[in-house]
Amino acid sequence: MKTYQITLKNCAFYGRHGALAEESVLGQRFFIDAELEVPAASALAEDDLAATVHYGHAFTVIEDVVTKTRRALIEALANDIALALCAKFPQIRRAAITVRKPSVPIPGILDHVEVRVEHRP
Repeated sequence: MKTYQITLKNCAFYGRHGALAEESVLGQRFFIDAELEVPAASALAEDDLAATVHYGHAFTVIEDVVTKTRRALIEALANDIALALCAKFPQIRRAAITVRKPSVPIPGILDHVEVRVEHRP
């Protein structure tokens, strides 16, 4: 089966995820990448919007999960995003979600912590 990939890169949202109580109060920015593998079907050959994943709608699904839920682990957050996208768009064959958390409460200097979860429905 021929497939193609839709990628939403570096989507930024404000959320309250983290293991510490302060993180639930203060919140911070989270950056999300979503790689969605979908079957080619008629989307490529016939330019059929209904046969693909509308990336504007996918962005809204990601935004809802990040801004309206709370998770202690960004691994769980990434998994929630993958599951929500696959539930909304049954044509997704693979969803790889990366969550980056730039303001991590550890005594060290780094750009961000990142996790990647891959889901195949």
